Amino acid sequence: MSDILGIGITHYPSFLPRVSAPGTLRRILQDPGLPERYRKPEGWPEVMRQEWGDDEGLKFAEQHRRAVVGAMKDSRQVLDAFKPDFVVIWGDDQYENFREDVVPPFCILAYDTVEVRPWSKNDRPNAWGEGKDTVFRINGHRDGAKYLAAKLIEQDFDVAYAYKPLHEALSHAFMNSVLFLDWDRRGLDLPLVPFSVNCYGRRVIAAQGYVESLANPIPEQDLDPPSPSPSRCFDLGAACARSLAASPWRVALVASASWSHAFMTRKNSFLYPDTQADRRLFDALTAGDYDVWRSVSLSEVEDSGQHEMLNWFCLAGAMSELGRKPDRAEFFESNIMNSNKVITTFAP
Repeated sequence: MSDILGIGITHYPSFLPRVSAPGTLRRILQDPGLPERYRKPEGWPEVMRQEWGDDEGLKFAEQHRRAVVGAMKDSRQVLDAFKPDFVVIWGDDQYENFREDVVPPFCILAYDTVEVRPWSKNDRPNAWGEGKDTVFRINGHRDGAKYLAAKLIEQDFDVAYAYKPLHEALSHAFMNSVLFLDWDRRGLDLPLVPFSVNCYGRRVIAAQGYVESLANPIPEQDLDPPSPSPSRCFDLGAACARSLAASPWRVALVASASWSHAFMTRKNSFLYPDTQADRRLFDALTAGDYDVWRSVSLSEVEDSGQHEMLNWFCLAGAMSELGRKPDRAEFFESNIMNSNKVITTFAP
């Protein structure tokens, strides 16, 4: 019987040496469809105004990043101490590797190795001072990936799998997870099994996985088919835990995503995230009340801009199957930084 470690992380905040409120917020403020009351901080929720302060969020953004990165470093210490044979990362694909040619609900990336150049298309400086030609070589674990795919298919989860990339070597969810877990640049040599979840569903092609215009919303007939439901992700995570618990490997299961995203929360005019919905799930997570998680509907996730949290529903299902509650969980609220963030670990 293998040991399994659970970790939940984010793959944001900004890589910039000096962070500020993201361009997404500034873009929404220029959207002609934004209600006039939101165009100036005076019309924002009180917490958001406090974050904005008198410097357009500079001080808060830096404090926020330090706190999140500190928690990320703690997660890395737990990961190092566990010494897994490989790491499964559930992450979203934001119109990156999967586009018009195919959008699988779930896909296990059974790569031997890939090389990523995170700064090749970005002229802005990054927090590490790395150049455009910087290359990260990421090893996979094909045997573990094939084993997991086979066991899931045997349990009636018709997951896709791939031995090589389609459009991008790795989507941002996986690449950023590696960059953040190796914030101190000590190297992250653990084999990875990226597990792609179609979190953006109806808007993955229609909005190319990003910001939709308030003034010109996408017509209903132009939207895509939906994501897999939260309960399906939850059950898939449980099946992963069962399968890997019977394997010969020590495995870390990682959910990589922030929680509700402002630019996906239409009821808040894409301006700020749904903190109340996030807090409800956070409280249930810390209490180990997984019935709350499994009862969430896809329409609730979409209404609250929690699309990327489908990755976390996979982790919640796995930890429910193993009877685990978090041994550590931190909630980082942020309105101007586009999304709330949670960092958790579930010790074996």
